[in-house]
Amino acid sequence: MIALAAAMQLSISGLELPRLPPVQREPQVTYLDRSGDVIGVRGGRYAPPLDVAKLPRHVPGAVVAIEDRRFYEHTGFDPRGMASAVVGALDGGRMRGASTITQQTARLLFLNQDRTIERKAVEIAYAVQLERTYTKAQILGLYMSRAYYGAGAYGYEAAAQRYFDKTAAKLSLKEAAMLAGVLKSPTNYSPIDHPEACLQRANLVLDVMVETGAITAAQAAKAKAQTPKVWKTPPDGASQYFVDWVDGQVRQMVPKLTRDLTVETTLDPAMERAAGDAAKATVAAHKAQATDQAALVAMDGQGRVRALVGGTDHASAPYNRAVNARRQAGSAWKPFVYLTALEQGRTPDTPVVDEPVTIAGWSPSNYESGTFMGPITLEVALAKSVNTVAARLADEVGRPAVATTAHRVGIVSQVNTDPAMALGTTLVSPLEMTQAYATFANGGDRVQAYGIERIRQGGQVIYQKRAAAPVPAVANPALSELNRMLRTVMTAGTGGRAAVPGYDLAGKTGTTSDYKDAWFCGYTANFASCAWMGRDDAKPMARISGATAPSELWRSFMTVALKRTPRAPIPFGPPPPPAPAPEVEVAVQAPPAPVPSEPHRLVPEPPT
Repeated sequence: MIALAAAMQLSISGLELPRLPPVQREPQVTYLDRSGDVIGVRGGRYAPPLDVAKLPRHVPGAVVAIEDRRFYEHTGFDPRGMASAVVGALDGGRMRGASTITQQTARLLFLNQDRTIERKAVEIAYAVQLERTYTKAQILGLYMSRAYYGAGAYGYEAAAQRYFDKTAAKLSLKEAAMLAGVLKSPTNYSPIDHPEACLQRANLVLDVMVETGAITAAQAAKAKAQTPKVWKTPPDGASQYFVDWVDGQVRQMVPKLTRDLTVETTLDPAMERAAGDAAKATVAAHKAQATDQAALVAMDGQGRVRALVGGTDHASAPYNRAVNARRQAGSAWKPFVYLTALEQGRTPDTPVVDEPVTIAGWSPSNYESGTFMGPITLEVALAKSVNTVAARLADEVGRPAVATTAHRVGIVSQVNTDPAMALGTTLVSPLEMTQAYATFANGGDRVQAYGIERIRQGGQVIYQKRAAAPVPAVANPALSELNRMLRTVMTAGTGGRAAVPGYDLAGKTGTTSDYKDAWFCGYTANFASCAWMGRDDAKPMARISGATAPSELWRSFMTVALKRTPRAPIPFGPPPPPAPAPEVEVAVQAPPAPVPSEPHRLVPEPPT
């Protein structure tokens, strides 16, 4: 009755209609994976208005049928519909059906939810003005982009992706009917919380579509027999860690956002799903061992981040452990120690002794066994992750030199140089560890991880990633010797559980002495990834080592990832420097007698 009274007040007032306020909308940043599909939106709540002409006819048809079947006939408000609603209310029913789509659009754009005659009158006035200013298609596009569909989804496109993991343009007739049905009450008709009520409401929508001629009875019957899959948790939840990471960078690159941006990223959707699934499954499988989180990063040899998972559930735990967490690397750090030694002239076959050692009052013990192997080679020491040899080696080559090596290959965190640094006491993130291992994977060039390929504002490209000139970080023979040793880790050492048959793989396990952190970092040709497992409260896990759960997580992910990367041997790297020419003994003849000339002036020798 309020709506009818407002319409009567408007019709008899004779006053000039109020001018429409400007349509306000905070700009959004839309993130696309490397296939061009949307993986996330940041910024304003509302998406740009939908272009309904680009959608299947049943998508806007379902909304119009159930929300405002005379939408294409009225001029903003529907007196016939209002009168019908009043009659229904007088007969003891509830007041409903009084607001047109145009009125609802006016309310969403400019007004609040107050139920007063004055507010309703202004709503109708704005609705009439909307009809005079915009086409029916534009009004419907505004409405569908502003309406709330539950589960945090504002707008039809967000709802399609939230519930069905597809764009609005790919929705089936039944899915479109389900979303149209949600509009009446996103709480009571939620596809997640009340699936039966949602399906019943969708069937009602289909019946109304038949009544209005939008579809045939046969099409409705076929749709009613379908039960679409509804995602109870966001299907792209794992990728939101990646979106958070690149969104922070975009905000620095474009600090004052005045228009919508589209960001094309490096993320591989299949790899990202595999990483998220593997993280969840591995943590669940080892829950009894007191682990509750995992992270994984993967990138190619040029630094393009293909997968980045910062936890097992972004919705409940959005902290990004892949980027922001700094945890001890354990023995996954040892390749930097051994690389330094190789660069100083040692080889994988250099003999060493696994025996008790004390450095500055600190005496490391070997993982778990506490026993010593005696005489072995450097290759065996790394494969078996012998702590005593790594500690002595770092002391011999110089711990500052190890820190320099780590920074050269990609570690960005501050490196401590106390005696225990050889066993990975430096705090690092999975992202920078993967960055460092990618240097081993690509033949020795320094890697800078990145996730943004291009930024577009409208049709204009405002940022384009440019390939940088290679910066050599590791040379041969040290690189090829390290690759050899890290292959042995997986074939005859602690990394056996990470092996994937048929591929050239190398890597290293890592476990802190108190079981607070466990790692596996590895690589193949031009592709590296690191898996970390631990607890957010930094309490010890129950004997989870890098050789167990993280290796399983890494293998599970890499089984999928390797199928999406070219199969090739790990690059040998740059050729070793040429050997110096052998010295040749040359007979020295007496110089000829000097020819008289002007006295010589002394000229200093050039600097060497």
